Amino acid sequence: MSSLLMRSCVALGLVSALAACASAPSTLYSWNGYSDHVYSYLKSEASPEEQVLALEKGAQEASAKGRALPPGYYAHLGLMYLNSGRTDEALSAWSQEKAHFPESTPYIDYLINNMKKNKS
Repeated sequence: MSSLLMRSCVALGLVSALAACASAPSTLYSWNGYSDHVYSYLKSEASPEEQVLALEKGAQEASAKGRALPPGYYAHLGLMYLNSGRTDEALSAWSQEKAHFPESTPYIDYLINNMKKNKS
């Protein structure tokens, strides 16, 4: 009888271990189709306005869930704002990118300087 009890405990332990391994890990960022948006932009499949709407919606969804957006998200949103003629919003999005990912500062500063150079 103790052998049966031992096998039952081992089987229960294995099932519990497998169940723990089966759960999907959560991701660090809320991607919300970000890579698809970048691909659509590069393939010229979506207008900047369509991209802005989709990216803003993704940002709102991530915020509602308390999730962080991935690196480059605000930078890309800023580019879409710029392509839509919304420079103030582009600067705001780029500021958010720099705040969340300080390592992006050289690239964001390049974008800002390039925008100012092309504006004059």
